[in-house]
Amino acid sequence: MAPLKIDGTRFRDQYGREVTLRGINVAGDSKYPRQPDVPSHEPTNFFDGDNVSFVGRPFNKDEAHAHFARLKRWGYNTIRYVFTWEAIEHEGPGIYDEEWIQHTIQILRLAKEYGFYVFMDPHQDVVSFSTLKYFPCTNEEDSGLDFPEAREHLCGRSWVQNTYPDPNNYPKMIWATNYWRLACLTIFALFFGGKDFAPNAIINGVNIQDFLQDHFAGACKHLAKRIHEAGDLENECVIGWESVNEPNRGLISVQDISVIPPEQKLQKGPSPTAWQAILTGSGRACEVDTWDVGSFGPYKSGRELIDPQGNTAWLPSDFDDSKYGWKRDANWKLGECIWAQHGVWDPREDKLLKKDYFSTNPTTGKKMDYEAFTNSYFMEYFRKYRDSVRSIHTDAFVLLEAPVLEIPPDIKGTKDDEPLLIFASHYYDGLTLLTKHWNRYYNLDVFGVLRGRYLTPAFAIKFGENAIRNCLRDQLEAIRQEGLKYTGTHPCLFTEIGIPYDMDDKYAYRTGDYSSQSAASDANHFALEGSGAAGYTWWLYAAENNHDWGDRWNGEDLSIYSLDDKDVSLVPRSSAASPNESTISLNPASPSFSKSRSESESPITPTNVKATLKAPSISTQRTGTSAEMSESPGLRAGDAFVRPSPFATMSNIIKYGFDLGKCTFALSLSTKKPTEEQAPTEIFLPEYHFPRTKTRVQISGGKWSIDVTDVDGGSLQMLRWWHGEGAQNITVTGIRRKQGAPVDSEEDEGYLEQCRKTDCAVM
Repeated sequence: MAPLKIDGTRFRDQYGREVTLRGINVAGDSKYPRQPDVPSHEPTNFFDGDNVSFVGRPFNKDEAHAHFARLKRWGYNTIRYVFTWEAIEHEGPGIYDEEWIQHTIQILRLAKEYGFYVFMDPHQDVVSFSTLKYFPCTNEEDSGLDFPEAREHLCGRSWVQNTYPDPNNYPKMIWATNYWRLACLTIFALFFGGKDFAPNAIINGVNIQDFLQDHFAGACKHLAKRIHEAGDLENECVIGWESVNEPNRGLISVQDISVIPPEQKLQKGPSPTAWQAILTGSGRACEVDTWDVGSFGPYKSGRELIDPQGNTAWLPSDFDDSKYGWKRDANWKLGECIWAQHGVWDPREDKLLKKDYFSTNPTTGKKMDYEAFTNSYFMEYFRKYRDSVRSIHTDAFVLLEAPVLEIPPDIKGTKDDEPLLIFASHYYDGLTLLTKHWNRYYNLDVFGVLRGRYLTPAFAIKFGENAIRNCLRDQLEAIRQEGLKYTGTHPCLFTEIGIPYDMDDKYAYRTGDYSSQSAASDANHFALEGSGAAGYTWWLYAAENNHDWGDRWNGEDLSIYSLDDKDVSLVPRSSAASPNESTISLNPASPSFSKSRSESESPITPTNVKATLKAPSISTQRTGTSAEMSESPGLRAGDAFVRPSPFATMSNIIKYGFDLGKCTFALSLSTKKPTEEQAPTEIFLPEYHFPRTKTRVQISGGKWSIDVTDVDGGSLQMLRWWHGEGAQNITVTGIRRKQGAPVDSEEDEGYLEQCRKTDCAVM
């Protein structure tokens, strides 16, 4: 596989074609060990971080072919490879798990065989045990924090599923609020700004900030070294490294820790101020506000007493600090809050002394806000990480991922604005994610609200499906433009975006009706295609997802694949769908019935809904059928994400997109030279939407062909187009499917033109 090059905001191959990265995160299972198998709902052994192994994550070598072949048939060409610091360095500082590293190299070699570009993603989500063990256990112990299971919720340190009294009823998406609880507030502050805000936190003769950053960057550097030594992966498969997943400021730049900062938009469950989090973390009882999330976002729901009963989140004074071979400075006392030791509060009287302690840089006196944090503390870390990786992988692309939805670092025109940089961002439709419901009636321009574009959030509400879809697209476009403004001319990748599958209390799992998921997924893909980004990596593929526990991580269920979803062979049948079969029902009784996505003149009523909820139809026969779906058990709502996409375009894409309702793909491009015979414009064309005998192609000029290659017993269908120079256009129309109609019927096609066999119309 030839290396990619960056050309301004685009990726190019050796022929000068623009390469669109259509990617997937692999895999959610990498967040927790393989041995013991401890997903987030399992308390047994959860807090034993020393005796773990990630060998076998994201999956075993003998399983990898099935997973990679499946993803290839679904049209993906890029992988964001999820790994954790804990996977490398779980036994202690400087002790690397070479067995896991060799396993990773084996999996990467298989990814190369399937033609995937790979970005390495050192993943964390709200830090280590505050949700799950992303950072090594030593991370919290060297920060002075304790993590006994019985104290996790008792002291309000964090909310995690494994210690929740009833894991089955763990509140939806409450884990994300841990950013504002003691563990994350403290560890992020120490990781990014320990030298300024905790100067007494010295370990092995260096400040905790340098200790943590040096080990984190060093672990990634060691992995990069082993990949380099493998000799056949660097640039041919592994093309880049992401800086760190979803960094956060912690306490840094919080203006007043005694109140909820105005920028804290997400509140759910008990919602303490930073000061209350410090108090409860030291064993004091506090009454805090509680919040819930409704149709229009978070709202205050009441008050709740958090009583730790004297238990604290800090290591006891008699803790054996020699366990991992480090030496803590005498001025850093165990058994006492680190912030009390730096004069923020007086534990003798429980008195807050410096509520604005984190509002300014203690060294320079400069006032801090999130933007200042990003441009100083975050960028200091980023440079250290980038230089560590580049000392091994000298020409690696480095993905700059700043704090989520915050203003990017202002580096345009500086030394950091360098040609191998990629601007990476995450985006989720927050209303859908938090409520686990696709609301077809209204949504909110969250990014516009964050940037102050509305006098009141009420003006940011968008009504109707078309407005919602356009709003999602415009938000992604605005994020991309903001990246250009602050970081310079670089490709933009959305490295996380996705939708929950357990919507409406798992309605789809009970009925087989995935229309809500399909509508939400289609809207987000529509937004990505219209954003002008160079590509994306969809969140998520989880090899062990199931209907009971989702991605097996704190109640999330975003995987496009599940062990509990049957083969989506859409064949004509008269019986109703079984509860676990994926269907694409346009049933108005379902939570997301959409007139804009249904062309049926026959209304669906309570009397005919059962007959309507049949599995749609894809024949398992080779001719005119879908290998992407018929040979891929586990796929769900695949009609929306198994979609056409340009892979390699000569020379520049002007715009492209897929209209799922009309089953029409359109691409406009501009080129200064005609295509070469060996390098046409190439488009992934899934057989599900575009059976070869029932596909119509219209081009502005040139010639085209549809070719099918074998991928481990399945097929990958590509359209290749040879065209001249100048402005060029192509439109491809496939089968517009209707619920319950056989694949080969005119009713299934939905319009007269599709009765014709494959043909080409020259505009």
